[in-house]
Amino acid sequence: MSPLIGWIAVLVLLVAPLIHVAVSPRGGPFAPPEGTRCPLGPRVGWLVIVLLLGPLGWLVYMARRRGGGE
Repeated sequence: MSPLIGWIAVLVLLVAPLIHVAVSPRGGPFAPPEGTRCPLGPRVGWLVIVLLLGPLGWLVYMARRRGGGE
């Protein structure tokens, strides 16, 4: 595998989903909801999930957004 193909794979499979979750209007707020003890908001949680699980985490995020929820 050439380095170019490796960089393209990293960008497509890791960086692009992170950017999508970070800028998506339906991702939730960065700040935690009022009255919670957790210091992280919903969008930060999704970013952590996508960072740890990669493309699988992004697919979970997309399924949750499409399914409605709450």
